[in-house]
Amino acid sequence: MKFSLSELAGSLGDFGTIIPLILAVALVSDVNARYVLLFFGIWFILTGLYYRLPIPLEPMKAIAVIVIAGGVASGEIAAAGLMLGVIFLVLGYGRFFEIIDTWVPQSVVRGIQLGLALLLFRASVGFVVKDPLFFLVGIVIIAGFYLLVRYRGIPDLSAIVVIGVGLIAGIVVYGFPPVSLIPAPQLMIPVPTDFSSAFATLVLPQVVLTIANAILATSLLTKDLFSADVPPKKLSTTIGLMNLVSVPFGGFPMCHGAGGLAGQYRYGARTGGANVFAGVIFLVLALFFTSPQVLSIIAVGVLGALLVFVGIEMGRHSLKSDSLVITLVIGVLALVSSITVAFIAGMIMAYLLGWLGKKPVRKEC
Repeated sequence: MKFSLSELAGSLGDFGTIIPLILAVALVSDVNARYVLLFFGIWFILTGLYYRLPIPLEPMKAIAVIVIAGGVASGEIAAAGLMLGVIFLVLGYGRFFEIIDTWVPQSVVRGIQLGLALLLFRASVGFVVKDPLFFLVGIVIIAGFYLLVRYRGIPDLSAIVVIGVGLIAGIVVYGFPPVSLIPAPQLMIPVPTDFSSAFATLVLPQVVLTIANAILATSLLTKDLFSADVPPKKLSTTIGLMNLVSVPFGGFPMCHGAGGLAGQYRYGARTGGANVFAGVIFLVLALFFTSPQVLSIIAVGVLGALLVFVGIEMGRHSLKSDSLVITLVIGVLALVSSITVAFIAGMIMAYLLGWLGKKPVRKEC
């Protein structure tokens, strides 16, 4: 565990994904952003201490996108989080991921990573359109630090500088956000109808995405970046626990994510200290800043700049595939359709090509 400037910079590496999703969900639903931030802070710290690596947390993207598009109520969100918590806690204690790891080809998981990289690039376009000036400022800062790191050997503090510039610009325009202590969270128990409606609408789309990205792709990326073995079942267990504990008290469904791991690593995170830094930042925002729009004062262009370089980091590792054709097809399908469709199509393609080539796709145990 390290608590250096590099770890602090790395702790901000996934803010370009987390902050926009939390803001959008809070603006279109009755979800309270303060409690979402509170539980993000708590679990960032706990995962950093547990894994000793910068294993990130992110809002569950399929649920977030559906909520943003359709204005789903907090009762259904809580029901979905509880069901997903049970599902992934159970899967983490069985042999499910041993079977999955045996039968899912590496090229398919790499394809999911590539798809996420392309989705990050697409997401950055929205930030460019809204705020082109600060997007360019962010690009210049990150590129400048890249050269300084390479030729002068100084730590990459670009994420700190980029977020700092965006925050200062927002304060100049909108003023300093109000300060007020957060009230204690209250227990919310969903009604039976919330569970029935949430299962088809929120749970099913999220399950495939979580297995592919938050668990399989994240586990594989830890081997690429740290030569560390973080088993998929371990990631599944922590996803289950944090949703069962947090969602009934106002938290938003959370998972890990390969994109977040790539982002934190890209900007300097090497240990769980980065998670502790991120957790403290979220706790401060949750406990003392009462406005749910507090994060919106950050100039969005700098978030877009962060996403571009996170996408580059993710895309670079996705190309370490044993079948670039399958990986590329899955990446494009994820961009134009969905992660779920891409995953299913990639599995069919991998096994079909393996059968035609008379080479078994199944991995050796």
